[in-house]
Amino acid sequence: MSTALPLSPAEFLQLLLAKQQLSTPQSRRSGTLQVIEQLGYVQIDSINVVERAHHHVLFNRVKNYQPQWLDDLLAEKQIFEYWSHAAAFLPMRDFRFSLYRKTQLQQGQKHWYTPDHQQMREVRARIRAEGPLKAADFAKTTEASGPWWDWQPAKKALEQLFMQGELMVVRRERFQKVLDLTERVLPAGTDCRVPDEREYAMHLIERYLQCHVAGTASQISYLRPGMKTPVTHLLKELAHSGVLHCFQYQGQSYYADPSQWQLPAKATQVYLLNPFDNLLIQRQRLQHWFAADYQLEIYVPAEKRQFGYYSLPVFYGTTYVGLMDVKAQRDQGVLLLQHLLLAPLWLGKSRFVQQFSKALQAYARFNGCTEVVLVRAEPKLQQWFHNEISPLLQSEAG
Repeated sequence: MSTALPLSPAEFLQLLLAKQQLSTPQSRRSGTLQVIEQLGYVQIDSINVVERAHHHVLFNRVKNYQPQWLDDLLAEKQIFEYWSHAAAFLPMRDFRFSLYRKTQLQQGQKHWYTPDHQQMREVRARIRAEGPLKAADFAKTTEASGPWWDWQPAKKALEQLFMQGELMVVRRERFQKVLDLTERVLPAGTDCRVPDEREYAMHLIERYLQCHVAGTASQISYLRPGMKTPVTHLLKELAHSGVLHCFQYQGQSYYADPSQWQLPAKATQVYLLNPFDNLLIQRQRLQHWFAADYQLEIYVPAEKRQFGYYSLPVFYGTTYVGLMDVKAQRDQGVLLLQHLLLAPLWLGKSRFVQQFSKALQAYARFNGCTEVVLVRAEPKLQQWFHNEISPLLQSEAG
């Protein structure tokens, strides 16, 4: 039996931001690992018009975050790269749960293309003999004739071996994965028991509720092939036994762990969130809870974009207040706000002005920039930025 949301919507969102570690940031390098363990993963993305997504996600949650800290955790084998709903860094404590998908691929489940077993044997043999290698270390055997996914055979073999679990990433060089045999990378004593379907479903439920407070079966099994049915059955079982609480919100059935309903302090700062941030990666959930109709337009042809190429959602506490399309001109030390859109309601709020300026200055520094330039906004917003924000940015920079 389901009931109404046990908290007010505002209280729920406060709790969500705390569980996402946005309103309860960590500190130092050790905090970086704590954040990854709390979130369950941090998505890796290659776009670099500003600092890459995985670093931005951690910057918002770790005080004085340094990108080197993430590299250090990988080198120390406290995290590893694999596929969550996308390419991601995951905590090594969860390694055994990556084996569920790896085993399926080893048994013939298709990834992106048909495995070339001969090529895979050759690639595996070279790495065994020579040590860690990347795709660029293999000679091209065909000419590229299509888009970015028109990979060379050796690169496909590397990716298949990685996805099947035979290779692991030891580091990245110019963002290319450098891979070695798993047996030479995996820390001694790592739990390598392959979970069964029920164990894997339980893992998905526990990790999701740990950082999202509540979720539907669809959200918890998001982009996990074949897992929606077992997750649904297990959620109902856990709710029936009283382990989980089931409630209705806006026509959807959500499940939550009642032991997590401890309210944190109210979040009152401005967050400039990455498009791939854990809080908002599921756009329907974002719309459902925050009334935020957000679309990332990097995959939209330039002439059809409504807002901009790489827009960051802007939040004031738990409230979605606008968008900011950004680009870092690092050689000039300039962060371009190529398009800015903010709800007029907040422009006259002195605390919002202070917090927005503070967040913008910190984000500029994070991108190696000392100046912020507004390129495009509607006239009233341009005037507000010039009169209210620019002087604060200049004083903070001084």
